[in-house]
Amino acid sequence: MWKDYSIGFIKKNRASSVSVLVAAFISALLLSLLCGLFYNFWNYEIESIVLEEGNWQGRISGVFEEDEVSEIENFANVKTAAINEDLSDEQTIVVDICFDDMRAAYQDMPLIAQQLDVPETSVSYHEALLSSYFIIDPQDSNPPLLMAFYLFVLLLVSVSLILIIHNSFAVSINARVHQFGIFSSIGATPGQIRICLLQEAVMLCIIPILLGSFIGIALTFGTIQAVNVLADGIVGRHEAVFIYHPLVFVVTIVASSLTVLISAWLPARKLSKMTPLEAIKNMGELQFKRRKKSRILALLFGTEGELAGNSLKAQKKSLRTATLSLTLSFLGFALMMSFFTLSGISTNHTYFERYQDAWDVIATLEDTNIEDFSYTDEIHDLADTNSVIYQKASAFCSIQADTVSENVKSLGGLEAIVGSDVSEADGIYTIQAPIVIMDDSSFAKYCEQIGVSSAENGSIVLNRIWDSINSNFRYKEYVPFLSENQDTITLQNQGDTTATVVISVLGLTQEPPVLREEYDNYALVQFVSISTWKQIQETIGNAEPDTYIRVLSENERTLTELNAIETELTNVLGHDISFEMENRVQEKLDNGAMLKGYKLVVGALCVLLAFIGIANVFSNTLGFIRQRKREFARYMSIGMTPESMRKIFWIEALVIAGRPVLITLPVTALFVWFMITASYLNPMEFWAVAPILPIVLFIVALFCFVALAYYLGGKQILKCNLVEALRSDYMV
Repeated sequence: MWKDYSIGFIKKNRASSVSVLVAAFISALLLSLLCGLFYNFWNYEIESIVLEEGNWQGRISGVFEEDEVSEIENFANVKTAAINEDLSDEQTIVVDICFDDMRAAYQDMPLIAQQLDVPETSVSYHEALLSSYFIIDPQDSNPPLLMAFYLFVLLLVSVSLILIIHNSFAVSINARVHQFGIFSSIGATPGQIRICLLQEAVMLCIIPILLGSFIGIALTFGTIQAVNVLADGIVGRHEAVFIYHPLVFVVTIVASSLTVLISAWLPARKLSKMTPLEAIKNMGELQFKRRKKSRILALLFGTEGELAGNSLKAQKKSLRTATLSLTLSFLGFALMMSFFTLSGISTNHTYFERYQDAWDVIATLEDTNIEDFSYTDEIHDLADTNSVIYQKASAFCSIQADTVSENVKSLGGLEAIVGSDVSEADGIYTIQAPIVIMDDSSFAKYCEQIGVSSAENGSIVLNRIWDSINSNFRYKEYVPFLSENQDTITLQNQGDTTATVVISVLGLTQEPPVLREEYDNYALVQFVSISTWKQIQETIGNAEPDTYIRVLSENERTLTELNAIETELTNVLGHDISFEMENRVQEKLDNGAMLKGYKLVVGALCVLLAFIGIANVFSNTLGFIRQRKREFARYMSIGMTPESMRKIFWIEALVIAGRPVLITLPVTALFVWFMITASYLNPMEFWAVAPILPIVLFIVALFCFVALAYYLGGKQILKCNLVEALRSDYMV
């Protein structure tokens, strides 16, 4: 019987059924699309990190025997342990480690180092890869939260999508309370009514959910292909490959199905608690639990404002889902636009603006030692260019505690500035001392630039330390690290601290050579010539495998001119050396293309967010206006004009559209303030490029579509027959 009734109701009430069908289809489609895009984006980020930095989770360096490397594999939770041939040399072995459970990497690596009797400074973590799996260093006070932010936005959007289905069911079922009250009065049990509603939900939604999910997968594939086409010209980018995990499909289907069942169950449960008489008396009109005056609306709009406020309060529970959906949609849109704006400002600060005058072309010579490079003179002879050939190495240095500068002492000493990043024993500090090995000609020019003699072998020390107490990482201020009376410095092998060498200090400076390099905040960077390096390399070792050629044009160059420099440099290097070339102008263009791609993806997502909110507005507003014919018929019976009724509609539309805006804008402002504070940006930099126009357009679209929904619903009400609307089978 109930099956026949459900089929008959669906056939005779096609408008209501289509509303539920469309809601289920749209929700499943968008949920499938968003989940698919997020999974592919996450997978692409991991692929990029692995291709660029290698597939390892922990790394340990030291003087090991081969049996000790094999011993690492016997540690619990260690999946693989392999020697990194590119980073290892005759003195130091670097071992890349992968774990069965990578979440334990930060706990297991110190234990492995302790077992091998190497310092914890020899341990490093693949933070970019681990953070992509939402694994962060428990000791890191500023962990990377990009992926977590994307996941948070995805959850916001998913909740908003789920509310579309719930809202459509609420509108449909609330309109049938009177009908089910009659069934209950003639013997239908609450259980039978619930089963009837659930089977209707299954019959209506199973096909739209499956269809929407499959179309969402197809749209995901199409989006990935479109992104590949748009980003085809970006140098160094690997092509995105469409991947769809079965678990993503399961999550989409389960989330949509549970939403349908819960959305049908909640109003059915409410019906089961009503007495037959209460249900029969319910004609779908708005009822007050407790009448309150709408003082603000009455003050602003008079009697119509009071009536609109009463209607909104009576619909408070019903409108809650639409308000929440619109708020989540607008909040996700505003947060994402603000986030990408702040990210772009940060990128300009930390890269393009910082290094735009430091390089034009950089060639990375793979697996090439600087002392073996034989084209130094040809590189320096390139017309109208300034070139530096250099290699990097790692080392430690030991300094006496009393040799730190008075500036450092006045700030509370090294411990107050550096914290746990420095180790001290018996009045001697062990400090990181990265070495930059420059070709002799470039080193001599650098010495001349800072006013020191390069006649002797020795080191120029970058004598500065970040004053983290009085400045932030965005606008760093430096103070001298050591006192000025340093004649020598002791360097230590990073893997074997007993291997030391004492070299002369040619000079102390706070001005590094013009290179595209970022130096550690608390390190004593050493700049040495090839001649000096040849004397200490056997003891210090730990040289990186690659050599770099930095070419800076003496004049402002266009992309074509820099490409010509690249061609000349390529001709000099020939085919005997494997190298990669970077071009500053080309890289900036590539970055701009990537940003456009991001904006395209974000723009598409914003359209989806707007569509979600708009769909909820129409399903809720149109549905509840149909239930209010008797309310407005009474207004008409006491002489209210159509103009006054239209004013009520406009006031309600203003409140419904304005409420999400009033909620979202302060939250977005707090988010922006927090991000600006956390990143130490100048607030005026953000306001100069703030995404005001997109946010304003979203608000305007929101108001327009809510107004359109009320216009269409109000048009139906104003056409209704007064007598028919007031007729009731229980009113005499």
